[in-house]
Amino acid sequence: MSFGKGLSRKPSQPKGRQLEDAALSEVLSLLGDEPRRRDLLIEYLHKIQDQFGCLEARHLRALAEEMKLSQVEVYEVASFYHHFDIVREGEAKPAPVTVRVCDSVTCSIKGADELAAALQGGVDPAKVRIQKVPCIGRCNAAPAVQVGKRAVDNATEISVQSVLFEGATSASVPEYVALEAYRSDGGYTLLERVRQGELDAAAIADMALEAGLRGLGGAGFPTGTKWKIVHDLPGPKYLTINGDEGEPGTFKDRYHLERDPHRLLEGALIAAHAISAERVYFYMRDEYPAVLEILKSEIDALRSAGIITNIDIELRRGAGAYICGEESAMIESIEGKRGLPRHRPPFIAQVGLFGRPTLNHNVETLFWIRDIVEKGPDWFASQGRRDHKGFRSFSVSGRVKEPGVKLAPAGITMKELLDEFCGGMEVGHSFKGYLPGGASGGILPASLADEPLDFGTLDKHGCFIGSHAIVVFSDKDDMRDVALNLMRFFKHESCGQCTPCRSGTEKMEQLLSDGDWDETKISDLDSVMRSASICGLGQAASNPVTSVLKFFAEEFER
Repeated sequence: MSFGKGLSRKPSQPKGRQLEDAALSEVLSLLGDEPRRRDLLIEYLHKIQDQFGCLEARHLRALAEEMKLSQVEVYEVASFYHHFDIVREGEAKPAPVTVRVCDSVTCSIKGADELAAALQGGVDPAKVRIQKVPCIGRCNAAPAVQVGKRAVDNATEISVQSVLFEGATSASVPEYVALEAYRSDGGYTLLERVRQGELDAAAIADMALEAGLRGLGGAGFPTGTKWKIVHDLPGPKYLTINGDEGEPGTFKDRYHLERDPHRLLEGALIAAHAISAERVYFYMRDEYPAVLEILKSEIDALRSAGIITNIDIELRRGAGAYICGEESAMIESIEGKRGLPRHRPPFIAQVGLFGRPTLNHNVETLFWIRDIVEKGPDWFASQGRRDHKGFRSFSVSGRVKEPGVKLAPAGITMKELLDEFCGGMEVGHSFKGYLPGGASGGILPASLADEPLDFGTLDKHGCFIGSHAIVVFSDKDDMRDVALNLMRFFKHESCGQCTPCRSGTEKMEQLLSDGDWDETKISDLDSVMRSASICGLGQAASNPVTSVLKFFAEEFER
């Protein structure tokens, strides 16, 4: 094995890539006085890549030395996440500017492939790298592009030159409700009441149960029940917030955090106090640089204002891995490891972060805590339709006139959502079908647009509401192409830990690419993936395929 010029191992040196003094000095300068804890490995990999534009082998070796880890441990973590660019010895560094073109389902039907090809043909590859990437959470403005840390929406309207604007190294932060404005409107008054003992954990948990508040990341587990379970377990305990909404079609967390972040932060501090958590860990996807800037700034403001006291909030940055939206994989990532889902039981409520009881919540769930307590659980519960409780933040994209996050009643139908909140279909398009729950929730035809949209209502059709990500399709869309796009996403994002998912998504994608829609083959493969995969990715990956076979038979008559 060659280590490069001047780096060949001497007999007195240990085996493996040799340490460069210059690289070690650079890593030491970056890390400064930061603690050398294993759980901070991914944060330090981000620091190196932010500084040098990639992860060179010499820096990985130096980081391993400084953190007292093997080179294999550092490399296996760095190579797991899509946003880390590892440069091996002898390889050229990536271009200084990376343009990410989203090619997930909404952006795909809006011309992402054509856009990527046009951009690729109009740039100097030595200066600009064009990448087709999974969902970046801007489906309402498809096709979406990210230049460095700067988002470009509705990118079909722009030229190559206008994409490559200056300032791509910093995020464009929108106007939002900062700490002072939030407090002037009564913010953190409820937190103070909780800290003073006016409201205890049981009372707030009961309010959440009465209101019908559920886990709005996709599982729909009753929030109050989760609080009570973790509250009764011995400490130390932790609260984790899952901001890794990588499901194609989902962008509601970004919407809320770019507008009113303290409503979520106050809900998190209340939940942490209620269960006697020692610390809050906020895991936010790397595709949201503006949100990361907002959270960093506002969490610092909370510390300066003395609102954060004995329970601190630690912000952790993802690195481009959809699987880390699964709660146990997210916990592995927070611990500085590859985001591999854990076998269950035990569940994370009992054995979670660092092996301790952990309460995990989605952003939107915590967003509602203040309103429910201040306005009363009856207020929240009464917002639904057809005996369903509460509001839902529907991420709506696709062939609608007015895409975006729609704050609508739980139990609303697709037809009502389309007509009342989205302005109807785009001109020249007829409603054909929709994803009710993002990439994994299956596909329903327009004929089932009168079904209530909420947890459990779509099970009879083999679909589910999940994270309430709605993608609308028209007569201009081929549902076989939609299913293939979604299967390619799952193949790309499978963590590879279990064979049914790793090989199953690959085989299913190959069948669809070859045009082989043999129902027997697909059914057999679906059965194995659904019953034997470790986590929900493999268990639900084939839902769009089986939905097309079930509801869109006309696609095969063309």
